[in-house]
Amino acid sequence: MPRRSVEAGERRPDDTARTAEAVEHETVQDSPATTRDAVEPPQLYELIVGRILDWVRAGRLAPGVRLPSERELASRLAVSRSSVREAIAALQIEGIVETKPGAGSFLAPDARDRLLTRNLGGEHVTSLADTSPFALLQAREMLEPQVARVAAQRRRPDDRIAALLEQMERSSDPSSAEARATWSEADRMFHSQIAVISGNAVLAAIGDYIAALMDQPLWRRLRDDLIAVPGRTVTQMAEHRLIYQSIVEGDPDAAALYALYHVRRVDRLMRD
Repeated sequence: MPRRSVEAGERRPDDTARTAEAVEHETVQDSPATTRDAVEPPQLYELIVGRILDWVRAGRLAPGVRLPSERELASRLAVSRSSVREAIAALQIEGIVETKPGAGSFLAPDARDRLLTRNLGGEHVTSLADTSPFALLQAREMLEPQVARVAAQRRRPDDRIAALLEQMERSSDPSSAEARATWSEADRMFHSQIAVISGNAVLAAIGDYIAALMDQPLWRRLRDDLIAVPGRTVTQMAEHRLIYQSIVEGDPDAAALYALYHVRRVDRLMRD
């Protein structure tokens, strides 16, 4: 039987002294944490955000305390680690959670003050409501190999793609936040441009939509974490060049295969 959620504002005498270790095992479904219009159910990461904020409001997580690890949260909430990762990234974007390299994620000192500006009518609302990056990657895995296949059937070089590849080559320093931002933007437009050179207006429109989703803060946050690891931009650049080379050479099977391998690698690395 579901546990009764601790309502916002309710306090027990020892609430303020509790830490992350005192958070009980519970599932995301136990709480109506995040609500939206009835015809558009919240994404799983939004529910996880809502549950963590429930803990903050109830005093079960104090400002400055270290959050449980992704693995611990996934186990306690009966969800995947990738969904927890999305939730933590969303909270980082809002300034409610701070991540310290090598130390973990911590509730920001002013987390409770930030929550005061986040509540609307007493409901817990995810202000960003970005598309789940892993849902986006699932869709890309289905679509992009076939888009590359169609583009390869036309067997045409493209000056725009060549320029984007060179831009990524010049911006491959993982230690520079500015270089990573430039690299990510070029990467986003590279995949969109492949849809353009397919010659299919519908595929080009889908490519534009995917590119727009790849410009959302939650995707950019997880993408930046991914390419900040040395060597990853080099590997992805090589994959980009293989995709483009296969398109120019008119090899649809190779173009589709390299595109599939590329998206799957991004998905795997983003989950690590």
